[in-house]
Amino acid sequence: MAAGWQPVDLNNVFITAPDAYERVSGAEEEGWPRTVCAWIKGIYATLQRCPEIQTIIVVTQGDCSNTHALMELLQDEGRTLIPFQFPYPRQRGQLQDQIQALMAACGTDAAAVAEVWRQLQPLRARLVELDRLTWQTGQVTGRENFQFLLASSDFNGDPVKFGVELAEFLAVARGRPQQRQGVRLGMVGIPPIFIDLFDYLETLPVQVVFQEIPRQFSMPYPVHDLTEQYLRYTYPYDMFGRLADIQEAVSQRRLDGLIHYTQSFCFRQIQDRLLRQHLSLPILTIEGDRPTALDHRTRLRLEAFVDVLRR
Repeated sequence: MAAGWQPVDLNNVFITAPDAYERVSGAEEEGWPRTVCAWIKGIYATLQRCPEIQTIIVVTQGDCSNTHALMELLQDEGRTLIPFQFPYPRQRGQLQDQIQALMAACGTDAAAVAEVWRQLQPLRARLVELDRLTWQTGQVTGRENFQFLLASSDFNGDPVKFGVELAEFLAVARGRPQQRQGVRLGMVGIPPIFIDLFDYLETLPVQVVFQEIPRQFSMPYPVHDLTEQYLRYTYPYDMFGRLADIQEAVSQRRLDGLIHYTQSFCFRQIQDRLLRQHLSLPILTIEGDRPTALDHRTRLRLEAFVDVLRR
């Protein structure tokens, strides 16, 4: 944004498309293996439909290992690729080097970046308020919380318009009656690919008052500079930073249980064991593959889990 470019989160463009399922199937028809994460295939198919997107920032460390192969395919197609690595282990100096390299690749400088960073702080503060109205007063639903926090990864490509929409929504939400009843759930893991998960949870009923990764996208912590902001961002680093964040939410938000969403063929499934070893509340792990509605078995498991927590 400091370089005058428009940010586009390809995950969001893919999953909000009405033909998201067909995009995954189309990638497989072009030769993508069935046993590769649907998100990667969806990103690739989305880029085939968006020839105007020619410059792509590729996270080569701290996200999906399949990104390396995707990068090679895109490079072969003639796209301009800018690699970015979140250091492992987390280290300020190495992260600062990566940010400097990204500035140079985009054609901007530290002063311009710092100014944009300052301009975005009021918007991030409003996202924190939206989250508070979810877990503290219940005036924002879990689905609304998820949609706004998830969109904060790129502010839908237009932070000014996004800020206006968020402010208008908050004005409406503050006028709603407070809701503090029912089972209080947290969602952990990558954002679920199911298209009707929140619709179904609202019928049980439950309150989803914690969205781990979408909340991280909003960068909710008070920090002094951009580097610190991305150091505190838990998603691309080790599991133990995520565990500390989840444990704090369990206590502060008085969670009755957690739903851990895992994606088929994703290495993050292995981390389910650490969640269960380090957290003392009930956890239900569900797995999704493609952007479809919940299957009957997963619906029954969710219903039974909520029923046990309610009892």
